[in-house]
Amino acid sequence: MSSRLIEIFDDEKIIEKIKVKLPYLFHLAELEASRAGKVGMEVGSIREKIMIALLIYKFGIKNVDFMIPITENEVDVKLFEKPISIKTISGDGGIKAVWTVDAVSAKEFCKSYMPKADILLVQIKWNSKGYVYYIPVETQDIILKEMGFEKYFKLPKAGTNPRGVEFSKECKLNLECAPGVKKLMLNGRDLI
Repeated sequence: MSSRLIEIFDDEKIIEKIKVKLPYLFHLAELEASRAGKVGMEVGSIREKIMIALLIYKFGIKNVDFMIPITENEVDVKLFEKPISIKTISGDGGIKAVWTVDAVSAKEFCKSYMPKADILLVQIKWNSKGYVYYIPVETQDIILKEMGFEKYFKLPKAGTNPRGVEFSKECKLNLECAPGVKKLMLNGRDLI
């Protein structure tokens, strides 16, 4: 069964609000998470809250479960009981699949990984066009099976502190262009 999340991409009123307000709100998130001119990792949590607020606005608070433990892998929120993973990136940065500093744990995560949540991905590009993507779990599963985990993920190098496993650039491109994926263009230039 298709996620109700897809309705965001068919609702002209919501689309207009996203195009106008989301870049502004993400800019505020960056200001809030900045120290000495550098944006901190906590910007992801602030952006996630902005996206959850959008879901509550569209679907109502009774249909959005945001009381998910922070230790829950991959699931950030549930919409009508269906799990959703919220991912946000600036520019062409990498998309974290899981946060970990241990190379051994990262490898074990990749080997046992099975997508379990639709992804709501927001890519902000301040001097160019960004996008909001809906990537169904079924699409992720197909791409993972086609690529294999070795190509699907970018593993951290042993002895470094990379803070997690990322989806590879090839994986990101395959997911963005796959059938069933919805996308909405944002224009970061209007803000700055």
